[in-house]
Amino acid sequence: MNFKAKVLSEAEIERIHRHSLRLLSEVGVRYNSEKALRILESHGAKVDWEARLARIPAELVDQAISSAPKAFVLGARNPAYNLVLPAGESRFCIDGTAAFAIDFYTGERRYGTREDNENGLRVFQEMDLGWMAWAPTTASDAPAGTRALHEFFTMIKFCSKHGQHELHTVEQVPYLVEGLKAVLGDESAIKARQEYSLIYCPVAPLAHEEAMLEAYLELGELGMPVMTMPMPVCGSTGPASVFSNICLANAESLSAIVVFELARPGRAIVYNNATGIMDFMSGAYLGGVPEMGLMSAGLIEMGRFYGLPTGSAGCTADAKEPGPQAVLEKLITTLPPVLLGADIIAGTGEIESDQALVLEQLVVDNEIGHFCRRIAQGIDSSPEVDLLDDIVEVGPGGHYLKLKSTRRAARSGEFYISRLLPHGAYEAWEEAGRPDIYSHARRIVSEILEGPVKDPLPESVAGRLDEILQVADRELGSRES
Repeated sequence: MNFKAKVLSEAEIERIHRHSLRLLSEVGVRYNSEKALRILESHGAKVDWEARLARIPAELVDQAISSAPKAFVLGARNPAYNLVLPAGESRFCIDGTAAFAIDFYTGERRYGTREDNENGLRVFQEMDLGWMAWAPTTASDAPAGTRALHEFFTMIKFCSKHGQHELHTVEQVPYLVEGLKAVLGDESAIKARQEYSLIYCPVAPLAHEEAMLEAYLELGELGMPVMTMPMPVCGSTGPASVFSNICLANAESLSAIVVFELARPGRAIVYNNATGIMDFMSGAYLGGVPEMGLMSAGLIEMGRFYGLPTGSAGCTADAKEPGPQAVLEKLITTLPPVLLGADIIAGTGEIESDQALVLEQLVVDNEIGHFCRRIAQGIDSSPEVDLLDDIVEVGPGGHYLKLKSTRRAARSGEFYISRLLPHGAYEAWEEAGRPDIYSHARRIVSEILEGPVKDPLPESVAGRLDEILQVADRELGSRES
């Protein structure tokens, strides 16, 4: 049977739900958006217009959860990567909008660029567990007012998997719509195929920023799915306990789901999270810690409680450079959400608390995902692998090497054999120059970047996206994002 984990009892899940409903109805949520407040008030929420605070009754939460689809498909430019949700096993998403990139050729740590997004997405395209693309770095070389569009369009160009990103202002919406029409044909195709979606982060604690929320409400007319990702941090933007931070994150997620579903019932929602803790010595954010994995697991259970497709941040690390610390931290933040059955785990490819893209880390993280998924698959006890007859045949002191079952096992998939980790004799490893997981990963990245772009857009479509960006840069580029 599969290796299943559980971190919350049924009573604890119910208590988190009750606490969340109390926060929404008694404390309230600040929506810095007049449009959102009017939607909420028209459906029965109590609105304090001066404080921009909405108190949301439990009935509206129930209505929103009921209207949100419990299963749907996130399409992809290459239909082979269509992501059916719930997925049945964990898929992975590249981490997004890091401030920095570690230059693959020089090792320099510098601000991320459009080219870093291109290279990161090209590597991610080749990772077999990766099914959802984000723009991995902030494009610091793009104009502030159109930076999000440059990141979005680079993602579309260089990855044919499902693409998800963010917009920052309502003014950016028409340019994104024109870009999606250039790729998909028309608005009906955008709605039907759902190849691109939006990541939405409430502002902890219990607040929503005006410009992004209103942009996403407008994009609801195209039915673009939304992944909600609350990000409270224990001890700073969230309460200083794991349990209570889960309560806050859950309330924030529900506060987003309510407004999106009231505005457009039936809009596809993925219940996600990206929590962390404060370093109580320095005040810094930490994401590569056991508590982050536990909070991810608990919030996955809450998403399942509501019957929604569910994801979480994971595979995260606070390490300042690739190496043993990064691998350890990524392992302890990947295994819990995998064992809880998260549909999507976002975080591959970055270190330094999600602030630095490392191309070879994408390859290493894909391997970490394989190991964690193999553990989650558990132990197969089907008749085909019940080899009692072999044990009887070999008897005491024998050997199983020549048996047909051993030959079958080598190709069966029951035993995960890493092609990234060095194996074999010590002498062979030493003769090969003492390779490790990162040296193998660098070789793979080099091969990908030296090869052709996989699943490229037609030149005419790519050219049209460039034209849209040129217009956007002229009209919006000087504005603050």
